[in-house]
Amino acid sequence: MGRSASGIVLAFAAVSLFPPAALAQTAPTPNPSPPQRAPSPDARLYIIYPWDGAQIRGEFWVRFGLRNMGVTQAGSSAPNAGHHHLLVDVTDVIDPEEPLPTDNKHLHFGAGQTEARLELPPGQHTLQLVLGDSEHRPFKPMLISKKVTITVLPAAPAKTSKKVSGKGA
Repeated sequence: MGRSASGIVLAFAAVSLFPPAALAQTAPTPNPSPPQRAPSPDARLYIIYPWDGAQIRGEFWVRFGLRNMGVTQAGSSAPNAGHHHLLVDVTDVIDPEEPLPTDNKHLHFGAGQTEARLELPPGQHTLQLVLGDSEHRPFKPMLISKKVTITVLPAAPAKTSKKVSGKGA
């Protein structure tokens, strides 16, 4: 019994001599992001609808256009393809090195969508597309559409019907 008891004590003493950090395993290094890809040199990104200057009432479709490249889902490393991001009323400069933010002004279409139905409050708004790579970063150089300015009109007033009451002759 003395042998096994002293063996336990020695094993415990040996473990307690080393600080926990020395015994911990090092964390695996994360896979670095792939480098940003260049778009096709003749690629063009644009908004099909609504057109610049359109006046719209209520919900509307935004249709995305892309020429000389393909549309794929986020996370896909398909060559010569990306996915759409719609910028609504964004005035800040896009950082070409960082993933595009996700909020109510930076809409991500990571399933490969080529259109979206929007409802915006009445007033003037800008819409712009940016093509993102597999990790939501802009291509380098950025493939970005021209800004489209639209005006959303207030809801149409409800029509009221008037009953005409008259006395028969």
